[in-house]
Amino acid sequence: MEFSQQLAAHQARIEEALAACVQEFPAHGQLKEAMGYSLLSGGKRIRPVLVLEVCRLFGGQVEQALPFACALEMVHTYSLIHDDLPCMDDDDLRRGKPTCHKVYGEALAVLAGDGLLTAAFGVLSGAALAPEQICRGTACLAKAAGPAGMVGGQVLDLLGEGKDLEYQEIVAIESLKTGCMIEAAARLGAIAAGSTQAQEEAAADYARKIGLAFQVRDDVLDVLGDQEELGKPIGSDQEKEKSTFVALKGVEACERLIQELTQAAVEQLRPYPGSGFLCSLARQLASRTK
Repeated sequence: MEFSQQLAAHQARIEEALAACVQEFPAHGQLKEAMGYSLLSGGKRIRPVLVLEVCRLFGGQVEQALPFACALEMVHTYSLIHDDLPCMDDDDLRRGKPTCHKVYGEALAVLAGDGLLTAAFGVLSGAALAPEQICRGTACLAKAAGPAGMVGGQVLDLLGEGKDLEYQEIVAIESLKTGCMIEAAARLGAIAAGSTQAQEEAAADYARKIGLAFQVRDDVLDVLGDQEELGKPIGSDQEKEKSTFVALKGVEACERLIQELTQAAVEQLRPYPGSGFLCSLARQLASRTK
């Protein structure tokens, strides 16, 4: 199956599974509606796709990895809801639609994010996998999402506003804020497949490289992207006085860095038969315009 068809198949499977998760949410006021509004608002679904494809690469059953994939996407969506709040990035648009707090108010948006975060671990625990795999998956996602990962990165990002940060400081922020969840996607897929430690580490290294390339591309798009195509405002990094890869290195150097990271990611998986999809995914993310 060619890349675009395989990607569409993964995305369709994920959308169906996420919709089923939403149906299980209790209808307390507009809570279920707000959670579903953000969770089912589209997006590239890169993280859950990584879970499924890494699982497939190492001989696992994709259907068994779906709860891991859905749990990861629920945690990612919670983080977007909270990032968009006035006390954080104060964004009005997400994926071309009004952000959750613009539709449901700040209080319900906070609770919708909280609901997705906690419900995610219930979904993860229901995977048809061995208890040891579920335990490892839970620990993996908790570490990536918490103070040692995404939350810690967000704090460092806020502290860095208005400061001239060095390259390694920006890398450290983005590795925690964005990279940890992308790495967790690869590790969750490997765990679901029952892979070897060497296989898991290879997938994690691939994910770290495409995660950093993904963020560098985001910085470029914040300068050169099309707001309508991106579905969110551009120029927000400069407005918030954030140190970015583009501000530090310039667009041309960033483009070279993206290509170097992408090629290194591809080389990491080249020894594994059937890695063509993940190699193509890395190249597509490197050239994305939204």
